[in-house]
Amino acid sequence: MAALTHSDLMTLEAYSKYLKENKPKLIAHRRARTVHLGEHITLQFEDRETIQYQIQEMLRVEKIFEEEGIQSELDAYNPLIPDGSNWKATMLIEYADINERRRELARLIDVEDRMFVEVEGQPRVYAIADEDLDRETDEKTSAVHFLRFEFTAPMRAALLAGAGVKLGCDHTNYPQHIEIAPEQVASLVKDIRA
Repeated sequence: MAALTHSDLMTLEAYSKYLKENKPKLIAHRRARTVHLGEHITLQFEDRETIQYQIQEMLRVEKIFEEEGIQSELDAYNPLIPDGSNWKATMLIEYADINERRRELARLIDVEDRMFVEVEGQPRVYAIADEDLDRETDEKTSAVHFLRFEFTAPMRAALLAGAGVKLGCDHTNYPQHIEIAPEQVASLVKDIRA
């Protein structure tokens, strides 16, 4: 998928009008690419459309209209667009209670490195996490991480042929795995090229 440029973005006024007409469609697209792993980890698999929406929202909320500010947002978010050999996701660790969140983030150090995708008949692919900067300290992990799952040619071929897919985590303090729903896999497979 091609990176977004200034010409792909709408003015704040045009985006406001577009959002009124298209918000349900944008939410449905994002929902089709969201996978919950247990009660406390959510992966939002990104694509060009989700990233464009994110950038437009940042520009709208922050009222950014100057070229340098727009370019800064493009530079920050373009690396999250898959490039045909991978899936990229924003991982959210969510605990409603602040004290529980603080305690669990301390227990989940390195959880981002223990996330995996397993394509049916293929070995697990572990996430490459936070390539832009380290998001944890010696005391705790961050509640937000950016993940890349890089697939080999045989894995991509299996995905394109309709293989089932599991998402999981083998961190000692958060062992979870699920089968990704077929309709979600169908959305994610659009990010893959043979």
